[in-house]
Amino acid sequence: MKQMVISAPSASSANSPALAANAMLAAMAVIGVIDNVVPLLAEVVGLWQFYLMRTVLSIPLIFGLAAIGLGQVAPRNWGAVVLRSLLVALSMVFYFSALALMPYAEALAGLFTSPIFIVVISVLFMGMRIGKIRILAVLLGFAGVLFVLQPDLNNFDWLILLPVAGGFFYALGAIATRSLCEGESTVSMLFGMLLAQAVMGAVGLGVLELWPLPVAEGADGFVTRGWVWPVWEISHWVLVQAVGSVLGVFLIIKAYQLGEASLVAVFEYSVMIVGPAFAWVVFGQEIGLWQMFGIALIILAGATIALRSQ
Repeated sequence: MKQMVISAPSASSANSPALAANAMLAAMAVIGVIDNVVPLLAEVVGLWQFYLMRTVLSIPLIFGLAAIGLGQVAPRNWGAVVLRSLLVALSMVFYFSALALMPYAEALAGLFTSPIFIVVISVLFMGMRIGKIRILAVLLGFAGVLFVLQPDLNNFDWLILLPVAGGFFYALGAIATRSLCEGESTVSMLFGMLLAQAVMGAVGLGVLELWPLPVAEGADGFVTRGWVWPVWEISHWVLVQAVGSVLGVFLIIKAYQLGEASLVAVFEYSVMIVGPAFAWVVFGQEIGLWQMFGIALIILAGATIALRSQ
């Protein structure tokens, strides 16, 4: 999934809105495809092993980004970057778990509750004042999530809260990025997030080694599965995830360098079209009419919040 990037626009940003939009659309196309790989990985390896393997493959690429001048690896404020990294890595634990256990559109809809949580947290705990339009956008976004997830109140499945929890921690990570990580290199924040994922992966594997849990077959065992070997049959998918994630982030960086942030952010919602469409064409994951309506509401709400936050 995408990683939050907040960069100051370059001097040429005002002259390159089309390039910024194309870069963001390309980034979301990459991410919409590679996130569909997670259920394939979940059939063989566990979440914690995936976290660790992806970091090992991604780190050289991160240093490559630093080598070509996209930012320094070492953070300026270690505490802020560590906090932000842990929050984002934790959000991805919930999101990747949801990807393995439910259709892509539902997992993505839960994660995209993050703009709603950002507004609510900012109002309740940070003293931000918002107008009627953003209040309406929050309500529309919440309604859209309900349309996509379609909870059954008579037989409630707590599983649907997994991606919503991911959206909550993703929102906290975004707030930490904006309020605590000003001036930090995107490369250092991405590196910190990957290291946090590696640490969580190592800790998770260690805990499962000491206290093994019953492991279900296939994707149902994604979270409780320990180290698996050999993994040659899915190693290429881990590589696709690692390279695709770094490429997606690189394109997001370029988008925010080329265009005004609130306008560029609107194009991030294209992943809610590309990802589910890819899942439908390749994996046969169908989307109902009401779910498509919910996705439209989420896109409308997120775009409105982004534009009104300018």
